Amino acid sequence: MTETLQNLALGFSVALHPTILLYAFVGCLIGTLVGVLPGVGPLAGISLLLPATFGMSATAAIVLLAGIYYGAMYGGSTTSILMRIPGEAASVVTCLDGYAMARKGRAGPALGISAFGSYIAGTLSVVALMFFAPPLARFALRFGPPEYSALLILGLLILGYMGSGPMTKSLAMGVLGLLLGMIGIDHMSGFFRFSYGLVELGDGIGVVPVAVGLFGIAEILATAGQETPPEVQKPRLRDLLPSREEWRASAGPIGRGSIVGFLIGLIPGSAHIISTFVSYALERRLSKHPERFGQGAIEGVAGPESANNAAVCGAFVPMLALGVPSGPVPAVMMAAMMIHGVSPGPLLIQQHPELFWGFIASMYVGNVVLLILNLPLVGLFVNLLRIPYPVLYPSILLFCVLGVYAVNGSVLDVWIMTIMGLLGYLLRKFDFETAPIVLGLVLAPMLEMSLRQSLAMSRGSYAIFVQRPITATMLLVAFALLILGLKPLLKRGLDWRARLGLAEKPE
Repeated sequence: MTETLQNLALGFSVALHPTILLYAFVGCLIGTLVGVLPGVGPLAGISLLLPATFGMSATAAIVLLAGIYYGAMYGGSTTSILMRIPGEAASVVTCLDGYAMARKGRAGPALGISAFGSYIAGTLSVVALMFFAPPLARFALRFGPPEYSALLILGLLILGYMGSGPMTKSLAMGVLGLLLGMIGIDHMSGFFRFSYGLVELGDGIGVVPVAVGLFGIAEILATAGQETPPEVQKPRLRDLLPSREEWRASAGPIGRGSIVGFLIGLIPGSAHIISTFVSYALERRLSKHPERFGQGAIEGVAGPESANNAAVCGAFVPMLALGVPSGPVPAVMMAAMMIHGVSPGPLLIQQHPELFWGFIASMYVGNVVLLILNLPLVGLFVNLLRIPYPVLYPSILLFCVLGVYAVNGSVLDVWIMTIMGLLGYLLRKFDFETAPIVLGLVLAPMLEMSLRQSLAMSRGSYAIFVQRPITATMLLVAFALLILGLKPLLKRGLDWRARLGLAEKPE
């Protein structure tokens, strides 16, 4: 413990140097802006700024890029809450209750609790990163393709079981997302699938046009169809901060979101996206009033936003402790470290203690910078809601089109966004949740690859999924959840049999 505190003191001596402090601030600022712009995302922001770090020290470079990463995680919540446009894929869940709060005149508390929750979760997960990085990273390495397949299947079923509506509806939307995720080049055989001759579909359908269409465009269509447009919000200064009751309601979700996000962040894949869905489903299941979710429950903002930022720190554990990137963003950051002659892995702490502990301390500092940077902007952001809807919504539509087009410079992405907007509007009319579509789209490539790798390992035998203890346990839990979720449907079927006189009559 004493040695850890001494090392942390060394880290703060590095992180509080004026130059490193400046790079932490610049990274958080750029990350926030990147998160606000729909379609850009942390990966694009980090990749574009990677060449700018070549002349820096390794510590300055990694601090700048990390600031962009967790700054983007927060920035994405702003447009989700105010306009129902996910700044990036991890902010999809925040749209559900954040925007509903904004429509009720509580955009300030939603943005405020998002900032505070991000700060608390980020700080707690940095503490966990500092103390538990090596053992947790070693456990994460026990997950091979079979375990990863079972985990993704379990994740889909957990979200379906914990959803507000029937499990069949949630699973149907998740399956639709999985089907959309299969469009594009088959990574194991190289064949084009379901592309219909469109070369742009080779990389598959992007998450951004689907998310912006299902949420942003669908919301514009739904509002435009109302006889009277919603009233323009005129928030008062005292309404910009969460009330005591909202703080009390958010405490548990922030704590649980921090734990869920950090643990899911250890596992390779789009952890920051998956963690928000899991956190939201968990809070809805634990709530005494689950019917409030989707109608402006602050717990639906606090939990996912906390999980989002905690997953960022969790993703750094395998990267720093083992040299194994857990996703595209940590992979780019690893490349930046290697360009500067630093090899992430078990020897990083011994060979470059100033970089490791400076990075840890800079994340403490970065979370404070993020809080100081964003809280004063809450009032400015909320004033956007004063704009009349006939002016605001065309501006939002232009914002959506430019953001989606900017990702790949593709008109096809704009068409996909439009089609998904129409689909999202129709699904809302029939009371289907659209968030599982985005999750299925994200999970599809990972689930397919892990399934096929598992079968390649076993030479086509499905027995590999029951021969490995971790895999068998997760699949057993998934099967139990499926039975519990479908129980009401089976009961309804038996009731209909009894009404039609098909059930067996007692003698």
